[in-house]
Amino acid sequence: MNLIKRFDSKNNKLQMLHTNPFLLNKMSQKIISLMPELAEDFLIVCIGTDRSTGDALGPLTGSYLEEQQMGAFTVYGTLQNPVHAMNLKEYLTLINKQHHNPFIIAVDASLGKTAKVGSIILDKGPLRPGAAVNKDLPPVGDIHITGVVNMSGFMEYSILQNTRLSVVVEIAKKTAEVLHLVDQKLTAGAFPQTPTTVTKKTLL
Repeated sequence: MNLIKRFDSKNNKLQMLHTNPFLLNKMSQKIISLMPELAEDFLIVCIGTDRSTGDALGPLTGSYLEEQQMGAFTVYGTLQNPVHAMNLKEYLTLINKQHHNPFIIAVDASLGKTAKVGSIILDKGPLRPGAAVNKDLPPVGDIHITGVVNMSGFMEYSILQNTRLSVVVEIAKKTAEVLHLVDQKLTAGAFPQTPTTVTKKTLL
């Protein structure tokens, strides 16, 4: 989980409420515009833990994507096999060994201003997981998506624990729908060269 950065490049950043009827098409198109045409592997790394309601956004999104049987993407981080603070470095080591020059979309929960709660935010550059709770974790992703599950403030751990599950579930579902639509567009030839389908691997 991370805090929303105060100063971002508006050219690369897209923020929309998860209830916005234009979310799927607009955000999927933006994601594709930020992706390289010749990447060998496309990965989605969903970060978080099912032990905290607010921080379960990533694993929930990963599980929803897993149910869709993605064609162009390998998905890491589900409720069954979460990617979290304790194993993130191991997963990144695994990814570096099993994927050559992958393009990574990182997904995580975030805290922000009250008016932003319920928003899904896409931005270019790596995600910095754990920043809101002062954890020193490696950055992840070429682009990242964060879902604002609650307002920021003091005692971030407590805020995450007391976040409404219904809000997290709805944001996770919409995030998964966006990424599934990207997957469909890629496998249908959104790029001149359709990416190679990769086989999902799990950290043992």
